[in-house]
This record gives sequence, structure tokens and C-alpha cells, in this order.
Amino acid sequence: MAGLVLFGIGEGLLVNANLGNSPWTVLAQGAARQTGVDIGTATIVISLLILLAWIPLRQRPGLGSFANALVLGPVIDLTLVVLDEPASLVARWLEVALGIGIVAIGSALYLTTFLGPGPRDGLMTGLHRRTGVPIPVVRGSIELTALLVGWLLGGTFGPSTIAFALLVGPAVGLTLSLSARGRTAEI
Repeated sequence: MAGLVLFGIGEGLLVNANLGNSPWTVLAQGAARQTGVDIGTATIVISLLILLAWIPLRQRPGLGSFANALVLGPVIDLTLVVLDEPASLVARWLEVALGIGIVAIGSALYLTTFLGPGPRDGLMTGLHRRTGVPIPVVRGSIELTALLVGWLLGGTFGPSTIAFALLVGPAVGLTLSLSARGRTAEI
């Protein structure tokens, strides 16, 4: 749960910085703007729809899959309620950097519980298994589709969207590596 809460806080920081969201949050924000719901509710609905898409893919959810679908949205909303909009461009970019770092830490905590993939990860692995298309192609296609549809719906695409896309993978890799070293040192 701590990993999911941190992930949601990181996403909220990206939204609050108003320099561009992660691809899936671009989609959630665009859907929210079109329907009048808040971004957290849109995140939950999209996550649940993705879980339904698992059925024909024969992808099995775990407790973590449902927790992911239900926790991120409210945490994003709460983060946005608590934060003020940054006063300067420098502060906005610091919020982006902090958001990406917190998403990476949250991801590492969540991934190491092995309680089931998040909705988006399960969609990726399910499509890969059923189609044989390589994971990078499947994931890239899913992310680009979410980004494009979200942007067309009015979600915020910007420089931090690109920063997130380029930096979150290496940041998650680093936090996973540090987490593994810490556990090895304890043994």
C-alpha cells in the first residue's frame, strides 16, 4: 500500500506542476475534463475498464491489481487538494523531478510485493502473451495510444511527459537495484 500511495503522490505532483502528465494520467485528465469527474475518479474507471480487458486475454489479477486500480486515483486527488500551484517555473520543474522520483520509489515498493500486476502492466503482458508481439512494442503502443487519446480529450501533454517517459524506467531500475542491495545487506 505504501508503494501505491507513493505512486499516487508522484502522479499528483506531476499533475500539479502543470508541465505535462505521465501518459496514462494524460488520458485520465482528458477523460475527466470531458466527463466532469475528477482526475482520480477517471483514473479508477480507466483502471477498472483495463481490468475488464484482461478477461479475453485470460490475464489473472491479484490483490495488488485491484489495490492499484482503487488506490491511485484517490491519492492523486488528495495530493492535488493539499498542494498549492508552484509559484515559479523552477519550482514546477522541481515538483516534476520529485514526482518522477516518488513514482520510481513507489513502483519499486509495489513491484517487490508480487501481489499481482497493475492494470496497465497486466494488459501489456496479456497482449504480449496472446499476440507474440515483443513487450517493448506492446508497451510502447499502449502508452502512445493512452497519450494520444488523452491529449485529444484535453489532457496535459508537455515537456514533463517526455521527461517522465525517458526517466521513469531508469529511476525504477535504480530504486529496484538499491532495494535489492538493502535486502541483501540485511541477510
